[in-house]
Amino acid sequence: MPVITNIDDLKRLHKKRTPKMFYDYCESGAWTEQTFRENVTDFDKIRLRQRIAVDMEGRTTATQMIGQDVSMPVALAPVGLTGMQRADGEIKAAKAAEKFGVPFTLSTMSICSIEEVDKHTTKPFWFQLYVMRDQDFLEGIIQRAKDAKVSALVLTLDLQILGQRHKDLKNGLSVPLRPTLPNIANLATKWQWGLEMLATKNKSFGNIVGHAKGVSNMGSLFTWTAEQFDPRLDWDKIKKIKEMWGGPLILKGILDEEDARRAVDVGADAIIVSNHGGRQLDGALSSIRRLEPIIAAVGDQFEVHIDSGIRSGQDVLKATAMGATGTYIGRAYIYGLGAMGEAGVTKALEVIHKELDMSMALCGRRNINDVDRDILLVPEDFAGRWA
Repeated sequence: MPVITNIDDLKRLHKKRTPKMFYDYCESGAWTEQTFRENVTDFDKIRLRQRIAVDMEGRTTATQMIGQDVSMPVALAPVGLTGMQRADGEIKAAKAAEKFGVPFTLSTMSICSIEEVDKHTTKPFWFQLYVMRDQDFLEGIIQRAKDAKVSALVLTLDLQILGQRHKDLKNGLSVPLRPTLPNIANLATKWQWGLEMLATKNKSFGNIVGHAKGVSNMGSLFTWTAEQFDPRLDWDKIKKIKEMWGGPLILKGILDEEDARRAVDVGADAIIVSNHGGRQLDGALSSIRRLEPIIAAVGDQFEVHIDSGIRSGQDVLKATAMGATGTYIGRAYIYGLGAMGEAGVTKALEVIHKELDMSMALCGRRNINDVDRDILLVPEDFAGRWA
């Protein structure tokens, strides 16, 4: 067992043990990847304020996200194709999250279905919804989430059209893998991954195949998917989806104050300040730069969460100190999953929790709910003045 001390250690193992196209799918952004990079580097611009001679005993990172108890203000973000990073990846990640006491969010574009994840877990998880043109499919998948006792719906708003990611196109990304010479050569070096994939029945998009009209195999799936992301999604449809769902609703993909105010109007329970991990609109500002202006606009009306760029417990601490009531990790847990399966996801959570707990203490706080902006040193005009 290698010594794992940070998320980058898991990232290196992930790259070594996972087929190139799936590693690249995780570790890439749209176009020039400017936003993808700045999501991370903008966190580095924020400094922590060290305090001394403070009683550090009895610390706790426990809090709540949308009224649910969590061991720290972190949820596992929805990530498509998680089950191609490691066989049964969604199940393994969900089990690790449940044991650690943080929410797991299942993607519409998951390999393991809602029902499969429900079968292997004992507590409710969250479900992320992409809005499709097919109304029967939309209503059906919401009902399936209800049947599985999903406790929150995360509605993604920033993928009405798919951003171009150069690495995916160059790798010929597909599910299952196409038997091209480069893919075969790469797979020959990933024997453990291959053996695990051979042993599982979960090799396709489990939420779609067999559930969408006319989709019974991979050929029909790709045709259906290419046509189904709904570019007509608007605030009226969001309101109807909230009524159809009837439970806690989190809107994901908010980067603008006006959109945050519209989220209040449709009755959302929380929003996620997010640029889809830099995978959609390249050139958009990083999520952490947009956090405080959005909190200033709507933070007294519902919970404001954040994702994109969080790679450490210190990033979680910084976002919390700036006012976020929840954070999401995507790539950080995927690195762990690709590196070591369920144990790797647990290790990623342990690393982040330890960094969060120790940094909080060294900033003079014992309770995550007492963390505020006073522990930060933020560059003047960090949010920027943009004409």
